[in-house]
Amino acid sequence: MGVSDAAAVSADEAAISLLLATEKSPPKDTFHFAYIIYFTLGAGFLLPWNGFITAVDYFDYLYPDRSVDRVFAVAYMLVGLFSLLFIIFAARKSDAYVRINMGLGLFVVALLVVPIMDVVYIKGRSGLYDGFYVTVAALGLSGLADALVQGGLIGSAGEMPERYMQAVVAGTAASGVLVSFLRIFTKAVYPQDIHGLRNSAILYFVVGIVLMVICLIFYNVAHNLPVIKYYNELKVVAVNEDKEDKGSLSGPVWEIMNKVKWHGMGIVVIYIVTLSIFPGFVTEDVHSALLGDWYAILLITGYNVFDLVGKSLTAVYLLENASIAIGACFARLLFYPLYLGCLHGPEFLRTEIPVTLLTCLLGLTNGYLTSVLMILGPKTVQLQHAETAGILVVLFLIVGLAAGSIVSWFWVI
Repeated sequence: MGVSDAAAVSADEAAISLLLATEKSPPKDTFHFAYIIYFTLGAGFLLPWNGFITAVDYFDYLYPDRSVDRVFAVAYMLVGLFSLLFIIFAARKSDAYVRINMGLGLFVVALLVVPIMDVVYIKGRSGLYDGFYVTVAALGLSGLADALVQGGLIGSAGEMPERYMQAVVAGTAASGVLVSFLRIFTKAVYPQDIHGLRNSAILYFVVGIVLMVICLIFYNVAHNLPVIKYYNELKVVAVNEDKEDKGSLSGPVWEIMNKVKWHGMGIVVIYIVTLSIFPGFVTEDVHSALLGDWYAILLITGYNVFDLVGKSLTAVYLLENASIAIGACFARLLFYPLYLGCLHGPEFLRTEIPVTLLTCLLGLTNGYLTSVLMILGPKTVQLQHAETAGILVVLFLIVGLAAGSIVSWFWVI
């Protein structure tokens, strides 16, 4: 037997072993550990952003001549958007495992900047604008880390069964709930002076750092779990088959984009509607004589809790008709006249109960429809293209967040 024959036999044996690997039943996710890890990672990559914007009172005190919330949003969104575009078109073939670990490490570095600078340099003093520029740079670093982690995580979850994507999406909502309860805790416990603001801000960032370290440990453990390895083997088989058929490891980005574009447009519409109303409307335009400055905090908490409920509901019932889900995204435009009624309508609509119910419904629909489209998007393509489809869905998500933030400046209600 010649060398070529031996090589052919070896290749056939490798193909047979890979085929046999795919015919094994999936290993059990013991104690739902893989699910818990993906949930924790979903909470992790949004917590740094939530930490920065929740500590905005602290930054407003330190830098009174800067539009802190707007600068933060622009820095984070733009860096995240351009980093994700680079990943899609230039670094897509790099290992998601490396990207996610690198991103989690960058999150830790970015989150360390604020508390260290507070203790060593700022010390509660207002007007030290060198600190502002360093903070914005740290936020930009968080935007880069977000693109690395979120793109890789959503991409890898897209290669696995639906429950793992649902875990990631529900985790993102849990991050908002955690920060809301931290905000309630700090407002109730700390005085609302500079000492209380410093303590609150440091708490947000310390919690973020601890969670990032947990995410780093969890993710590296997850990479060795049998259930994760099994689905990685399936991807290897699919990639090898694609390589044999087409001589390429991945399909053209624009072909994959064409398959997920309507899922992506639905997500864009979701976040244009949500962010043009929330949190601006509930923090600036509605008031309660009974609840005072607690009203906005409780409304934000209600939104975040129901966003988590919505993103968790897909574990119970998943709407598999993408057309209905996308139509429901456009139907959410009805929130504009409904909130307009709460602002300028009859007296009974301007009370706490209608506004609270509407805000909870805004969160519930935001969470459920986001989860549905994030799950269905990567399932429209072959397994070997699922990671790219997942990253493209994240790109639509970031575009929706950026567009919604811009629309909120012009205030549509």
